[in-house]
Amino acid sequence: MPDRIADPWGSRTPYGPREDGSAEDWPVRVDACLEEGLTEQDVESWAQSASVLHSNGDAMDIAVRGGRIVGVRGRAVDRVNHGRLDPKDLYGWQANNSPDRLLRPLVREGGTLVETDWETAMGRIVARSKELLRGPGGWGHFGFHTSGQLFLEEYYTLAVLGKAGLGTPHMDGNTRLCTATAAAALKAGFGTDGQPGSYTDIDHCDAIALWGHNVAETQVVLWDRMLDRRRGPRPPAMIAVDPRATPVAREADVHLPVRSGTNLALMNALIHRLIERGWHDRRYVEEHTIGFERLCRVVEQCPPERAAEICDVPVALIEQAAEILGTSERLVSTVLQGFYQSNQATAAACQVNNIHLLRGMLGRPGAGVLQMNGQPTAQNTRETGADGDLPGLRNWDNPSHIRELAELWNVDPSVIPHWAPPTHAMQVFRYAEQGSVKLLWISGTNPAVSLPDLGRVRRILGRDELFVVVQDLFRTETAELADVVLPAATWGEKPGTFTNADRTVHLSEKAVEPPGEARADLDIFLDYARRMDFRDRDGKPLIGWHDAESAFEAWKACSAGRPCDYTGITYESLRGGSGVQWPCTPGSGGTERLYGGGRFNTDPDYCETYGQDLVTGAEHTREQYLAQEPGGRAFLRAAAYHPSPEVTGDDLPLLLTTGRTVHQFHTRTKTGRVPQLDAAAPEPWVELNAADAAGLGIGEGDLVRVESPRGRLEAPARITGIRQGVVFVPFHYGYWDLEPGAAPRAANEVTNTTWDPVSKQPIYKVTAVRVTRAGG
Repeated sequence: MPDRIADPWGSRTPYGPREDGSAEDWPVRVDACLEEGLTEQDVESWAQSASVLHSNGDAMDIAVRGGRIVGVRGRAVDRVNHGRLDPKDLYGWQANNSPDRLLRPLVREGGTLVETDWETAMGRIVARSKELLRGPGGWGHFGFHTSGQLFLEEYYTLAVLGKAGLGTPHMDGNTRLCTATAAAALKAGFGTDGQPGSYTDIDHCDAIALWGHNVAETQVVLWDRMLDRRRGPRPPAMIAVDPRATPVAREADVHLPVRSGTNLALMNALIHRLIERGWHDRRYVEEHTIGFERLCRVVEQCPPERAAEICDVPVALIEQAAEILGTSERLVSTVLQGFYQSNQATAAACQVNNIHLLRGMLGRPGAGVLQMNGQPTAQNTRETGADGDLPGLRNWDNPSHIRELAELWNVDPSVIPHWAPPTHAMQVFRYAEQGSVKLLWISGTNPAVSLPDLGRVRRILGRDELFVVVQDLFRTETAELADVVLPAATWGEKPGTFTNADRTVHLSEKAVEPPGEARADLDIFLDYARRMDFRDRDGKPLIGWHDAESAFEAWKACSAGRPCDYTGITYESLRGGSGVQWPCTPGSGGTERLYGGGRFNTDPDYCETYGQDLVTGAEHTREQYLAQEPGGRAFLRAAAYHPSPEVTGDDLPLLLTTGRTVHQFHTRTKTGRVPQLDAAAPEPWVELNAADAAGLGIGEGDLVRVESPRGRLEAPARITGIRQGVVFVPFHYGYWDLEPGAAPRAANEVTNTTWDPVSKQPIYKVTAVRVTRAGG
């Protein structure tokens, strides 16, 4: 196998349209990695699965020998990856075998975490839970902060015990940090969550636009597919919007290195030009959309010349990008954190939807939007309601949707939180800070590294009045602050399903037993529900399922008739072949693209939201929504550009942006324990433009300090092609593998807690900072 650390994307397999115009299938390339010295003949068994170290959903088989995971290989038959694997997939399985896995529960005694048994650990959680429920407003004292790493069955169980058992609206997770804007933009434009496009659109398109999406490092195999099209016959044009000179930016025909926080100005200018030049499908707009006149009025105020000033990019680049967008026959757009974690995030992401609606570029091969996810199971948190939304992409403000769930769960409708919007993650932590949330249950995530303003987060988690439960694989920075730590099983050690960013559902089989006394997250949640004795209206156990497959069947009943309908999928149908896209009703085989007929999920009794003001986030009422008479038409949402809430000044002259690197994932809980990945990217760095670095007297490799009013970090400098005035730091790096007393190195020591008014996603990518040589 080639060195996939030095060359993350592997060898090219070019392909493209045939002479008759039909799309050639993406060629198969099977990637594999086994323990040194082993061959496939040495493997005793293979277990089907897919990746949990990014959102692409790359299907793979797990190699087992002697009761241990010893490697992986890609699944050639799968629609997503055709056998290819990301470097994190190829090597990441080694984290399962790490010697510092949590093997037994821990409880805090005299300020120290000590090992105990499950009875003691769960007993403490249940005792505290019952104590809180006995008091006034008991449900309001519970907060849950989950992950994009668990399985669908686990999220659904968590959603039911939280919403129908405890009745708390305070349930969200780290998907708020990476995928909330994707959901918000899809709801705002199309009525409900769910990606309209399919990865196979890459096979057909003649243009690809990447909006704040460094796909080369975040979804390597999707980038492989794009590169293979670009190396084949009739390659698609490519546009990239990113202040950094990423691999995507270097590949693109048009790179727009906009000033951080100005995405909406760029998008309004591009739409201005599409409308002005007549590069839009008037009939499609008239028949299938609402809001064209208002959109015209808003974008009229931001022609390309004005956007060039705001974004600090040449107007010629904006014009060139507009022409590609306006004259392509099949356009694919992907969007990620460069938009989602920036100023006016939802408004900017909605303009990507608008481009496709204006051009009628939805629901047919090669014409699709992918409002991407960053995590492998982020889509499932949104579908099942573990992020605070209602299960089945239901509308919390629609009484009939509440009644549907109440009947399904056999509980009184008043139990299910629906009197206000669900509590988002940043607000859950604020409630914990203020003292109203008294029990915070954190599963499969590490907010002591991933949330903004880490000094504040540590203070919140360390409050004596807050009872913190953490279930995870290792003693993370967050686990060290917990009152109870529960050892969890992970990928390969439990069964379950998960859904990627283009709605493909994969089954992950149990390959090996979890180490020590570690338990599947599903088993932990079921045990809690049993100990709490949650009951339905008839006195029967609220949760009637007992394992992953029965939980999946219960979820199918919840999804029936909703946009994310799983009723045609079974564990058996997912075995042996490819993953299947939802919606999938019995006999349908899945749905490759949404909205092919130009009818959207905006009918008032079906939609997931009645909408919000893109500038203020104010919720629209049902009456306001009905007055628009959507009738299955999509919304062209418009908003004028406003400057970012945090701007530079004399004391803080630079803008910090954060992001990922190809060899690490999130807070390195897994990838930091993998020798190849850790050696490839063992520490963070501070990326500076050459002119900025020269002005500061900083050279390549110098140790530098980045400071904001919230904190500081130190890391070596890298001089790169990033735009002048912008600083980049990867956010993966915390402190678990550092010597005591080492200088702070986490990017989120300095980031601000401002969030988008609609999606409530933190604005990590617009933080004012100063940079100096450390010790200078």
